[in-house]
Amino acid sequence: MLVFVVRRLLQALLVMCSVAFISFMLFQYVGDPVVNLLGQDATPEQRAALRHDLGLDASVATQFLRFAGNALQGEFGLSLKQGRKVSALIAERFPATMELSVAAAVLALSLGLSLGVYTALRRGKWLAQALMALSLLGVSLPPFLIGILSIMLFAVTLHWLPSYGRGDVTQLGAWTTGLLSVDGLRHLILPAFTLSVFQLTLIMRLVRSEMLEVLRSDYIKFARARGLSNRSVYFGHALRNTLVPVITIAGLQLGSLIAFAIITETVFQWPGMGLLFIQAVQFADIPVMAAYLCLISLIFVTINLLVDLLYFAVDPRLRIDGRAGGH
Repeated sequence: MLVFVVRRLLQALLVMCSVAFISFMLFQYVGDPVVNLLGQDATPEQRAALRHDLGLDASVATQFLRFAGNALQGEFGLSLKQGRKVSALIAERFPATMELSVAAAVLALSLGLSLGVYTALRRGKWLAQALMALSLLGVSLPPFLIGILSIMLFAVTLHWLPSYGRGDVTQLGAWTTGLLSVDGLRHLILPAFTLSVFQLTLIMRLVRSEMLEVLRSDYIKFARARGLSNRSVYFGHALRNTLVPVITIAGLQLGSLIAFAIITETVFQWPGMGLLFIQAVQFADIPVMAAYLCLISLIFVTINLLVDLLYFAVDPRLRIDGRAGGH
């Protein structure tokens, strides 16, 4: 177990170093921050002074080491557009993105798992077949189209839910949340649903296929021969072995929800990191883009590590193999 964790940590460190290097290269080859900050009318002396203040007159190796050291401390310099520290901008937008992503993940995992089990156990029923047909739409339709259709139906036509913004938020120290107010919850429903649709249908179809495969295995037949109830067979044996690939997909999809919430946040004007990144791309705000890339990579690496560790809790074969490999 310890060797496994150390190996995964070393792999995660290698990935983060690679991402840090790619982010650093953005500073070198995408635009000139001196021109963006001073404009075209600045004198050569002003440009040279600002370049010295930003440390851009040092060697590439020195700049990369400085960039990596600052990144470890969560510092990525100043935003070229807003003139504020990037870490402060990220800290302001991070709660909104996490709230949206976690709400979408909970919705996708709970409904996807439940509907996947139902469609597997009732695969001949008309409702199960209808759910599978609808899942094709969820997988096929792009998120921005789902968001626009949701706005047209629930906000414009029915006037049930708001179409943009985060609503009323509550300040809890450095964290802000809209979960403690009715207005905040109403603003969360449409973007969370839009962001969860693809993951929900993907998990549902995966659980169904894995469940059907497990139910045909020999140990399920043996469990039935022992006289176990259907509930014990379905949820005590079949579902437990179905969860191994589901954990993989769910873990990776949580990272995807955070990384690819850009489109949903843009459609609903949700004040999260995705909207901040889109604005940074439009202005070529390289420090914000680099910070977003590093943060998303860190989230992916952390989630992958946690998913690998969860395998040991769900699948006993991995623990046996690990002990055998150690001996």
